[in-house]
Amino acid sequence: MKRTTRNMLFLLMVAFVMAFASACTSSDTNSGGSDGGGKSDEPIKVGVLASLTGGLEAYGKQTVNGFELGLDYATDGTQEVAGRKIEFIVEDTETKPEVAVQKATKLLEEDEVDFLVGSSSSGDTLAVLPLAEEYEKIMIVEPAVADSITGSEFNPYIFRTARNSSQDAIAGAAAIAKKGVKIATLAPDYSFGRDGVKAFKEAATKLGAEIVHEEYADQKATDFTSNIQKIIDAKPDYLFVVWAGANSPWNQIADMKLQEKGIKISTGAPDIAALSLMKPLVGMEGFTVYYHTLPDNKVNDWLVEEHKKRFKGEVPDLFTPGGMTSAIAIVEALKKTEGNTDVQQLIETMEGMSFESPKGKMTFRPEDHQALQALYAIRLEKKEGVDYPVPVLIRELTPEETAPPILNK
Repeated sequence: MKRTTRNMLFLLMVAFVMAFASACTSSDTNSGGSDGGGKSDEPIKVGVLASLTGGLEAYGKQTVNGFELGLDYATDGTQEVAGRKIEFIVEDTETKPEVAVQKATKLLEEDEVDFLVGSSSSGDTLAVLPLAEEYEKIMIVEPAVADSITGSEFNPYIFRTARNSSQDAIAGAAAIAKKGVKIATLAPDYSFGRDGVKAFKEAATKLGAEIVHEEYADQKATDFTSNIQKIIDAKPDYLFVVWAGANSPWNQIADMKLQEKGIKISTGAPDIAALSLMKPLVGMEGFTVYYHTLPDNKVNDWLVEEHKKRFKGEVPDLFTPGGMTSAIAIVEALKKTEGNTDVQQLIETMEGMSFESPKGKMTFRPEDHQALQALYAIRLEKKEGVDYPVPVLIRELTPEETAPPILNK
């Protein structure tokens, strides 16, 4: 009798242990287990860092609008991939690196995002890069362009859909640089401007041009008189301008009559608001990242039509397609991983991944995760009914032509 009782107690204990182990296994599976993929029914979260106030406010808003459109396009309006909803949270960096770090930390710790996207400023982005590595989360860089992001400051969690300064430089040099041409440069005095000039100088000198003067202005400056006078004194054939932000130098360049002094102007065509300040530069040849009439593909057609519907007839601007592309890249990667957000699987999936964008096919180069992409050689022309100079296509520069050097070795 005692042996029977002991046997029954033993069997009950075995049953309890098995039930407990089963419950633990079930709990571990629901929490994502060791694969880091998250609950299969949990939403995938994306944190978007953008300048929604300050000098780059327009860029930030374009990126956010584009991201939302891209999410709709890539998921056929469901905002869902592999049965998991995609949510995004937008934070304003105020174009201040210290604020960008605070907001990124909040997104990573409190909101527990699976991806970061951003930001409008290269300075903000460079400050946030180490957090992506520390928290082991993919960061899609858009639209910041400093070469160092995928160069000296690169880490394996960084993928960039934005073009970089070297890609801009290759396109800009192709427009004006040749043997015997003397070129001066004007740029803001921070990473975006200095990286841009460094890359342009390398590309232009390879084509035989001479850089006779480099001028750097305070990025918050509104008076460029002394900067422009130094450029005039250098007597270049061309002034190549690298600029971003609302405080552009175009009015003073026109007021100081550089073109009448025999100095031709060249630059990357900016967003529509800045184009309205470039009326004296009609006929200028340069390049652009995007203008809504230039790409010829179904993704851009959808973007232009849908943007007009949602934003009172307005066309997508310079950085809208970049925001869209960052969303498309995330969704395409998640389709390939079947919704798994394990970071190592995502990195392996995204390295070398090609995907369609409003600018045509892009590919994340495996070596540095820079998206290879088309840029556009353009001429500014007057167009009836448009109150700013319109970028007109000279020719599309292919991803192979604009491929920048690998700088993260």
